Amino acid sequence: MELGCKKETVFPTALVGIPPIVPPRTTDTTTTDALAASATATTESSLSMDEMMKAVKELEIQITELKEAKEKLAKLEASYGKSKMIVEKKTREIKALDNKIKSLEKELTLDKTLVEIKKILWAKIGQSIKSQWKSIQTIHEYIELIHRAQFEAQRARALLGNMPEQANKMTQFLNTHTKEQLAALDISSRKDTILIVKRVLTLRGFLQTLERKCQEMQAKINTFKAKFVALQNRGLPSLLTSGGKLLTHEQYARRVDKCVSNQIIASSSSSEQVGPPFGQILYENLEGLFFIEHEINHLFEAEPNFYRYTEADETLIKIQRHQLPTEDWWQSMLEILPR
Repeated sequence: MELGCKKETVFPTALVGIPPIVPPRTTDTTTTDALAASATATTESSLSMDEMMKAVKELEIQITELKEAKEKLAKLEASYGKSKMIVEKKTREIKALDNKIKSLEKELTLDKTLVEIKKILWAKIGQSIKSQWKSIQTIHEYIELIHRAQFEAQRARALLGNMPEQANKMTQFLNTHTKEQLAALDISSRKDTILIVKRVLTLRGFLQTLERKCQEMQAKINTFKAKFVALQNRGLPSLLTSGGKLLTHEQYARRVDKCVSNQIIASSSSSEQVGPPFGQILYENLEGLFFIEHEINHLFEAEPNFYRYTEADETLIKIQRHQLPTEDWWQSMLEILPR
């Protein structure tokens, strides 16, 4: 069967002689258009299927790539998690090692040993101070006596004024006039009058003696103070209260203990020292304490005593009790002196 043509019609033989009527050949336009459209549609459908297959393959490729990417990401995440755990573990190990190193460094720097040595030295210093405490008290009694002596000496000098010079003139006058001349001046006894005049000179003598005894004691005080200032510069605490009074031995022992504790704490918290304390570093750590112990043991060349103190105190009492001539009597004697 041909496309686009109809089968010919055969008429019976009886009608032979009559020319057959052949119908005009015609083309079915509608059928042809339909067939063409069907072919076009088939072609287009075939093209669409190819594109769809291609798109599906591309999608499959993309899905595969995505799957591979996810698997790779999962491996990376697992690797990162494992690395993070390793890093944390290593960090903990490093921290533990750091603490161990610090502990070993502290043992290497002999911190505990140095602290023990310092405590031993301070204990010996405390014993030395205890053995010297009597002499320290003596020196401070010197200081108290000198303060009192200075006050009384100042008062006595104010009373004397220029009386000693006047007393010398009066003594000379009395020793150069006869009994009759003195009687004419209402002086009945040269000796008694000179004794009264000499009270002024006696007081001046007491003052000079007191000053000399105080100077001797002051020399010992100055030597002691110079040595103790050097000890304080090395870390030994002061002996005095805020009011300048000497502490009791018990009070001072507590002050020393507190000072030692503060020094040891400060030394332990210091991080300047690096490495074991050998040589110069060890010497610098302990030299000050050895110096203090030595100087405390040799604080006094000779143990101070109260001989000078007693003599000065006796002289001070004499000054306090001494009676000068009355002002009226003294003035009357001045009037008889030649101008």
